[in-house]
Amino acid sequence: MEQEKITEAVKQALEKSQQRKFSESIDLAINLKNLDMNQPQNRIDEEVILPNGIGKPIKIAVFAKGETAQRAKGAGADYVFDPDEIAVLGEDKARAKTLAEEVNFFISEAAYMPAIGKTLGQVLGPRGKMPIPLTPDKDIVAIINKSKNSVKVRSKDKMTFHISVGRKEMDPQKLSENIAAIINRIEHRYERGLYNVRSIYVKTTMGPAVRVV
Repeated sequence: MEQEKITEAVKQALEKSQQRKFSESIDLAINLKNLDMNQPQNRIDEEVILPNGIGKPIKIAVFAKGETAQRAKGAGADYVFDPDEIAVLGEDKARAKTLAEEVNFFISEAAYMPAIGKTLGQVLGPRGKMPIPLTPDKDIVAIINKSKNSVKVRSKDKMTFHISVGRKEMDPQKLSENIAAIINRIEHRYERGLYNVRSIYVKTTMGPAVRVV
């Protein structure tokens, strides 16, 4: 769709939003149609890279050891857990839940995915935070850098879902480019493209919604 139309909707949402004493996020409300969300193939659960980032630090946790762990630390991972700590986290449900809420993306060497699924799956799974598997052919630094500019787009089984695409203080043009990346991904996700989208609205955290699509 036209970039100008998206930018205009963003500007309207910003203009209609009152000044707050905290930094508001810019959110999309996406409403789908003519899809059976009981069918897993119709659900969206993926990462989308935003061309201008989310406007705030993205927290990343990595399960790895040896050289991979050192490279993860060097790339700016907020937490690097030795695989031996997986069982400890599994027993400390309160800490595991705190991490699941605080961390945006988890990454794990593929060998430890079964242990994570067994001990932390009940905490991470429902939140859409199961780790990105790090297979031998992938570079941990590249994955971390990608995740720092990504958002999780996850509909679950709902026809309506929300995504944060930036912060209120970001430039409207950059926000509109982020939104375009989300819309483009949804359009290519379904065979009928935007015909499966009833509407898309943009709004600040506390502000009124403005229709984009």
